[in-house]
Amino acid sequence: MINKVLIRFFDVIIAATGIIILMPVFVTIAIIIMFESEGGAFYRQTRIGKNYKAFHLFKFRSMYPDSAKKGLLTIGNHDPRITGIGQFLRSNKLDELPQMFNVLLGDMSMVGPRPEVRKYVQLYNQEQRKVLSIRPGITDLASIYYASENEILGRSNDPENMYINIIMPEKIKLNLLYVEKYNLRLYFQIIFRTLSEIFLVK
Repeated sequence: MINKVLIRFFDVIIAATGIIILMPVFVTIAIIIMFESEGGAFYRQTRIGKNYKAFHLFKFRSMYPDSAKKGLLTIGNHDPRITGIGQFLRSNKLDELPQMFNVLLGDMSMVGPRPEVRKYVQLYNQEQRKVLSIRPGITDLASIYYASENEILGRSNDPENMYINIIMPEKIKLNLLYVEKYNLRLYFQIIFRTLSEIFLVK
C-alpha cells in the first residue's frame, strides 16, 4: 500500500514539474507539427488502462491524418505514414511527452505496462491480464528491451502475426515482473534507465 501511495505521489510531482519546465518545448513542437502538415498538433487514441478502463492517450501527432486507419502497428524506420518531424519525435521519444497530462489525470503512471489498444488486450490470457491491475505507464521494462521494435517488425513478412505471437507475449512477461515487484526502487530504476537509453545511447 505504501509503495502505491508513494508512486502516485512521485507521478504527480514528476509529471507536473516536467510539464512546467518543458512547456516551451511543448509549444515549439506543436507549432512545427502544425506547420509541416495538416491536422492538429496532438493525437488521441483510445487505450485500455487499469481494471480494463478505457481512456484517451495523448501524443504529439507524428503521422499524417487518418494514418491509423491503415494499421495500428508502426513498421520499420521509414513508415511512409510518419511525417518528417514525426520521425524525429519518435526516435527521441518526444511524441510521448503529452502523456504527462495522462499521468496528472490519473489514467497513467510514469512507469507501468504500456497501454494497448482494445484489439490486442482482448487477446490476453488470464495470466497476462494481471498487467491491467496497475496503472499503465509512459515507460516500462519492455520499452527498454524492445526499443527497436519498429525495426524488428519491419524485417518481418507478417508484422502483425509477429507482434501478437512473439513480441507482445515477451513484453507482457517483462511487465508482469514489474507488477509482481511494484516498488519505488524499481520505479526509479526504470525511469533512470529510460533516460539513459534516450540521452546516452544516441
